[in-house]
Amino acid sequence: MKKAIVKKVDEISVSHFYESYRGTLELQLLNSPQGMSRKILQPTLNRPGLALAGFFSYFAHERIQIFGAAEMSYLRTTLKGELRAERLQWLMNANVPCLIFSRGVDVPEDLLKHADDSAVCVFRSTLPTMKLVNKTTIILENEFAESTTVHGCMVDVRGVGVLITGHSGIGKSEISLGLVERGSSLVADDMVRIRNISGELVATSPKLSSGFIEIRGIGIINVTNLFGLKAYRRQKEIDLIINLTSGEMSEMERLGLTRHTENILGVEVERLNLPVAPGRDMTRLVEVAALGRYLRESGYDMAGEFNKRLHKEIKMRSNLRVTPDND
Repeated sequence: MKKAIVKKVDEISVSHFYESYRGTLELQLLNSPQGMSRKILQPTLNRPGLALAGFFSYFAHERIQIFGAAEMSYLRTTLKGELRAERLQWLMNANVPCLIFSRGVDVPEDLLKHADDSAVCVFRSTLPTMKLVNKTTIILENEFAESTTVHGCMVDVRGVGVLITGHSGIGKSEISLGLVERGSSLVADDMVRIRNISGELVATSPKLSSGFIEIRGIGIINVTNLFGLKAYRRQKEIDLIINLTSGEMSEMERLGLTRHTENILGVEVERLNLPVAPGRDMTRLVEVAALGRYLRESGYDMAGEFNKRLHKEIKMRSNLRVTPDND
């Protein structure tokens, strides 16, 4: 596989966050949109309760600020008068990206005024606090994850994520179509976007080509139209790379005793070099390789077991040759 360009995301705008996930997070903008250009600089969240209480050290101002039941209770029952105005103004002046209130609560008018004066967007979500926190954290991890794009096909073969690579025209798409026909799910054809999310490589398709596969001589195919909704999966973790080659394999590779890996975005992934030749059922071989990977993950190594048997047989025959003659 050619060395790919790694894309790093250091920031996303509040506007992008809102427009992309307003439905998922059930967000509603409560004040002026002046703060939409502000930047979210960290893929984590902050609960500003300590800052409201007057402890300003270590305040994570680069994160989205989440107001849950505890923060709202403190605002309603404890923080009053000039001190309230001072704390709210400090919060807005801290250059936070935006505020999100959970549980669909009524946000105090004085807070909205301070936010408008400082051009900070205030959102309200109907989600419970922990559900809002969990969903938003996953979204931000995806947005900030390192990513790269590789030439290949990605298929979910009975729960095993298989990235098929090889030079153009070697048959990657045809094999992927054969796997889909046998019950697998297509993730991406031709261009595979890969992101490193908390040490897991997650593959997706570019939006334009999602669900489609190109077969030379036939054209563009919509796999869900032909094989049903199960034939397409939006994303899948990469468990195995199968690199299609036209060269010969070494004796060790023929036995399957040598395990090769490939580094993608700092993560090592098992790679199997599979030679393409006339008469070989490549679709079946890729499926068997995926099932072999599944068995190894489950604790059973077919090649390892054969190797143990072989060594046991060699040792037994060696002992027979050195046994002294009793006659």
